[in-house]
Amino acid sequence: MPKYADILLPLAQPTYTFAVEEDMALEAGMAVAVPFGNQRDKYYTGIVWKVHDTPPAVKRVKRVAHLLYGGRKLLDTAQQRLWEWVADYYLCTLGEVMRIALPSLLKPAALDAEAFTEAEYRPRTERFLRLCIQREEELHPIFEKLERRAPRQYAALLRLAELSREAGEEWIPRRLVEADSEVLNTLRKKGLLDWIERERSGDRKWLDRRGSRAFQLPLLSTHQQAALDQLHSAFEGHQTALLHGITGSGKTEIYIHLIAETLARGGDVLMLVPEIALTTQLVERLERIFASRVTPYHSKLTAERRTQTYLALSRSQGGEFIVGARSALFLPLKNLRLIIVDEEHDASYKQSDPAPRYHARDCAVAATRLIGCRTLLSSATPSLESWTHAQTGKYGLATLTERYGGTPLPEIICSDTLRSVKRGERKSHFNLELRERITRALERNEQVLLFQNRRGYSPFVQCNTCGHTPQCPHCNVTLSYHKASSRLECHYCGYHTPHSLECPKCHHEGLAPAGFGTEKLTEEIARLWPEKRTLRMDRDTVNSETAFRRTVTAFERGEADILVGTQMITKGFDFGRVSLVGILNADNLLFSPDFRSSERAYQLLSQVAGRAGRREQRGEVVLQCSDPGHPVIRRLLEGDYEAMARAELAERKAFQYPPYARLIRITMRHTDRELLHRAAVELGHTLRNSFGRRLLGPVTPAIDKIRDEYLVELLLKIESGASSQRARALLRQAISDFRSGGFKQVTIVCDVDPQ
Repeated sequence: MPKYADILLPLAQPTYTFAVEEDMALEAGMAVAVPFGNQRDKYYTGIVWKVHDTPPAVKRVKRVAHLLYGGRKLLDTAQQRLWEWVADYYLCTLGEVMRIALPSLLKPAALDAEAFTEAEYRPRTERFLRLCIQREEELHPIFEKLERRAPRQYAALLRLAELSREAGEEWIPRRLVEADSEVLNTLRKKGLLDWIERERSGDRKWLDRRGSRAFQLPLLSTHQQAALDQLHSAFEGHQTALLHGITGSGKTEIYIHLIAETLARGGDVLMLVPEIALTTQLVERLERIFASRVTPYHSKLTAERRTQTYLALSRSQGGEFIVGARSALFLPLKNLRLIIVDEEHDASYKQSDPAPRYHARDCAVAATRLIGCRTLLSSATPSLESWTHAQTGKYGLATLTERYGGTPLPEIICSDTLRSVKRGERKSHFNLELRERITRALERNEQVLLFQNRRGYSPFVQCNTCGHTPQCPHCNVTLSYHKASSRLECHYCGYHTPHSLECPKCHHEGLAPAGFGTEKLTEEIARLWPEKRTLRMDRDTVNSETAFRRTVTAFERGEADILVGTQMITKGFDFGRVSLVGILNADNLLFSPDFRSSERAYQLLSQVAGRAGRREQRGEVVLQCSDPGHPVIRRLLEGDYEAMARAELAERKAFQYPPYARLIRITMRHTDRELLHRAAVELGHTLRNSFGRRLLGPVTPAIDKIRDEYLVELLLKIESGASSQRARALLRQAISDFRSGGFKQVTIVCDVDPQ
């Protein structure tokens, strides 16, 4: 009997059916090379989705060319279910899920099937060190000599000896020995140590031999232990639980205990973090406890490294620990038992482009049902959706209300910018309160962190004569001024042009910066405190993992007194000497035209305020704004998250916004504005036949042109209690019918649960 297989390709397409040779043993989840195209076939990597004996309703059925990766499965049945859920929920195709789920080197395409040579991805290796001299009586005189003449060499050799004695092993992972390569090279030349390269997991044997005791777990405070006990109880009745702990309360230590418990039972753990930059610092911290168990995974790693990780996990039978950004959710973990979503409220978990426009937190919650694992959501300021689910009993709940070590939360001082200007107390974007406190902190040899949510020198330039503001020719936005490169740049499409003082409209030399960003702020700090050292952290200065690590390490070591940054500096950092945090302009967070603006402002301001005073001394936060009476500011000063949540939820319930309704934003794009608006009116009319008053729009967004395409939006509200699945099915059908009409050239993008 002929065999057929439904094959998934990395294209915005459904599965296609191919014929299978009788001697080819195919199973779902395997990778194959298949021809695809109308005329000259191009060969693609495909994933076998289903094997069956039902021929397709076409005359010519193409055949599977050959198996890839030795017939190894790249995903199992549970992952297939997750991919299918993502495609259905986020209104995209399975092929689009495949495009973002697999590393690029696992889905090549070529004009010839013979070009699919399977690259041999070697396991990731690392260096292991050992002492060349083992007898203590021979080591003592060497230690005494090095301690006097070469203290760095002494410290490295002593550390290696201690680790070797504690582990009872000769070979020790190099990363556990905190020493420069230069020091280790010198010790090797002296014949005091040697090294070899081993597979990354090579040290797992001596870790696992002692079971969970191999993990040197941090001691928990009374409050942390109570929260851990709450989570254990919560997971008995719920698959998902929320850990609500204030900043600095020690949530990571609780994660570590849950991770150790899961690994000791042979389960896999996935820990998601919102920013790629945070993985470096977190991985280094976790490696001190879990050693080679920790595997980072994110888009900044090389394609080869991501491929190695994916293939290694597809062979593993359990006990893996992955720390990564949202894409790590699609890794082939065969025995996934725990997902931790750190800072679960963060909007970075939502992918905006390309499809699938998924939210990693919500996918993690769905995975608890589809895969059968447990998910821990954690935040000092939970999203209102997660908070509501915890309050109504859908999720379990555990709380941490005290900082680790008993340090009180920082004192928050609200500085009125308008009053400061009227009194003549404002200087270089600093109110008097903030300037005085920065000076006192620096005099005490403490560090200062300054937050400004705009990069560049200034958000725009304006002509002093005619008022003209240069705009991007491809987007309906003003160009930001970057002084270091002397350019005007568009932060949407990347367009840039040299900066000139001459106004292109009136030709007077009157173009001057307006407002301020992190670059200008750094320049002003140099004038106000010229003897102090300043570092800047934004996308312009930190565009790689290496640059990020270098900046963070320098600030941790005290090589700078002031750190200026955008949202990059608000999450996950634990700088012990930071006693003061300054928030330069809270207004641009408070008055955004978005129903989530108050929630987001509270979350972001709370996060950045939490960076102050994380040791014994109480920290200070100076928040500059022009409306000290704003409800968000009042709640922030009181530290009352629950009051903020109650007020916001009451408003959302009245106007039917999440969590009391689900939203689907439909964005239409085209280069012809008139054609686009006719298409939007037509689609709006079609959708109202199915959804009635649930559909809002079409409307023109605030930024209505990006990359030479005009934009129009419609918004669909599906109230709680109505079938979201039915609504998505109706929307799919309506858009399919619309595309088959006279507006095929108009791009339609559906964003489910937009952020």
